[in-house]
Amino acid sequence: WVQEEAPDVLCLQETKCAASAVPAELRELPGLPHQFWSSAKDRPGYSGVGLLARTEPLDVTYGIGDPEHDVDGRVLTAEFPSLFVVCAYVPNAGRGLVRLEPRLRFDAAFLQFLRRLDARKPVLLCGDLNVAHAEIDLCHPRANRASAGFTPQEREGFSRLLGAGFADSFRHLYPEARGAFTFWTYLGGARARNVGWRLDYAVVSRRLLGALCDCKIRSAVQGSDHCPVTALLAL
Repeated sequence: WVQEEAPDVLCLQETKCAASAVPAELRELPGLPHQFWSSAKDRPGYSGVGLLARTEPLDVTYGIGDPEHDVDGRVLTAEFPSLFVVCAYVPNAGRGLVRLEPRLRFDAAFLQFLRRLDARKPVLLCGDLNVAHAEIDLCHPRANRASAGFTPQEREGFSRLLGAGFADSFRHLYPEARGAFTFWTYLGGARARNVGWRLDYAVVSRRLLGALCDCKIRSAVQGSDHCPVTALLAL
């Protein structure tokens, strides 16, 4: 599927894999020779992100400059001539919201990081942001108001991101689209019934909206409890 899609940049989240253990079929993926991997320090099989690029970035940075969160290997940033591409796996607030406070601290620190980047050049943020922003973004909003990913605090955090000069590219293009989900639990045949959540996003600096051609949710692509999201920009 990746070869058919032929992305210029491929962002992967929740890789659960140290750089030294990346499978050969990924290492040798045609067309994406420039590969960068970040994993959780001293926590094998936890978190992790990867960024693969067709052309070599000008620079690549790891983390957001926050010691509390950078040990988890959640953010990779590649600088290209016309924009920054940020690959992110935002923390989950956890069952019973046991990690809600650390999650909210991450949101605040991450927003400041993105604003610093945006002050230099436009940003494309790709990743599992672990939040369904509005009721339209999950199948059963009423039953999930106290669930991780749909708490008022997490939703407000995403609203603050949008208010800081960023746009949710899919919702910008398809404001009324329903049933547009990117995650389905493996339990109960949720994917077959499209009982899902939209947790994965392509967020852009608002001044990139003129270059935004499309944002597609590739819901037919199997292989995970999430599906890919493709952002198309003319740069």
